[in-house]
Amino acid sequence: MSAIAFIGMGTMGQGMVFNLVAAGHEITVWNRSPLPHDVLERVRLAASIAEAVAGAEFVMYALADDVAVHDVALSPQGIAASVDASTIVIDLSTISPETSAVEAAAFAARGVRFLDAPVFGSKEEAANGGLWIVVGGDEATFESSKSVLEPISATLHYMGPAGNGAKMKLVGNLVVAAQLEALGESLSLAKKAGLNLDDVLGVFEVTDFRSPIFNGVGSAVLADDYSPNFALKLMLKDGNLVRNFADSLGVHVPATLATVSTLERAFSAGYGEENASALIKVLASDAGVNLAE
Repeated sequence: MSAIAFIGMGTMGQGMVFNLVAAGHEITVWNRSPLPHDVLERVRLAASIAEAVAGAEFVMYALADDVAVHDVALSPQGIAASVDASTIVIDLSTISPETSAVEAAAFAARGVRFLDAPVFGSKEEAANGGLWIVVGGDEATFESSKSVLEPISATLHYMGPAGNGAKMKLVGNLVVAAQLEALGESLSLAKKAGLNLDDVLGVFEVTDFRSPIFNGVGSAVLADDYSPNFALKLMLKDGNLVRNFADSLGVHVPATLATVSTLERAFSAGYGEENASALIKVLASDAGVNLAE
């Protein structure tokens, strides 16, 4: 088993850490904000990043956005400046390919092996060790890291050189956002047309366009349940990353632009801390319907 430093103990990070502990790994954590006592009972808390990464075979981190990655990984007191050259560093965050490239260069300059390995899934998948992880970087480093990636994942996907994990995550997030928008539009249309929404979801569950997102989110919407598994504010951040990534490559993504607009309106309406599916409340309001009735 390996000594792991894990940085970033939000909802996703906690789920991943607990699965690594269950797999027998020795975990030291560092977080920018205080951690609850039930978490501290299961891990060793370091007082600084430098203390956390000292002697670690792997450093893994799951941070909210590009700003957090710059602050925690790339600052003068950050991971890149503190980690030993023998350590493998794995970034599990969803960030821009540009920031991922800066990370890769910073670690390479110190002779540190680095993987960009963002995850698909939310709170439940993190807690159950069921994330889907897309990885960019040296393939031999990826193979050497499977012992710490497998306990937190349902599947691992090696995508090629450094940065390809970050790129694949944004490609996938485009699909996720489009499905939420499509579900909200279709349920609003069905409600306005007088269809029974339980019957509508029954069709969605069996057709060739079925999706786990339609199944899970659809039933929650009908129950008026928007408790956060993945916060809308983070989906808005990801949508903007997709939009900027597409712009940088000259790719037109009209469905993404429409979804980002809906997310922006939902955020302005105060739904930022609710589940990303709360964008559907805006679409239902536009149609003048209540999907939970």
